[in-house]
Amino acid sequence: MRRLAALALLLPVAAWAQSQDWLPKQQAELQLLDKVTARVSVLRAQVGQATQFGTLAVRVAACNARPPDEVPDAAAFLEVRDSRRAEGFQQVFRGWMFANAPGVSMLEHPVYDLRVLDCK
Repeated sequence: MRRLAALALLLPVAAWAQSQDWLPKQQAELQLLDKVTARVSVLRAQVGQATQFGTLAVRVAACNARPPDEVPDAAAFLEVRDSRRAEGFQQVFRGWMFANAPGVSMLEHPVYDLRVLDCK
């Protein structure tokens, strides 16, 4: 039920993002927090390549930014896998994350927080 509610929230945002003029970029700037050590790291990940952070493997499938003459924002389609799951690398997140609306679609993980900062 919770997943359906989240999907209902994302559909209008995804439709809105497609109707706007977004520019495809080749690199995502991600902020990761290790909740255990309170370590905050900023990673730059190339579109199409996986980047490792702790037990997470983050793959950026797409990264889009708003044109310079509009309100700054970035949106990235991420696939996140965790190696500590029972059956090896298991997907823990797959979807769009928005820099200006991190609460709309977020990674729910007991150890890590992840958010999109920018697309370059």
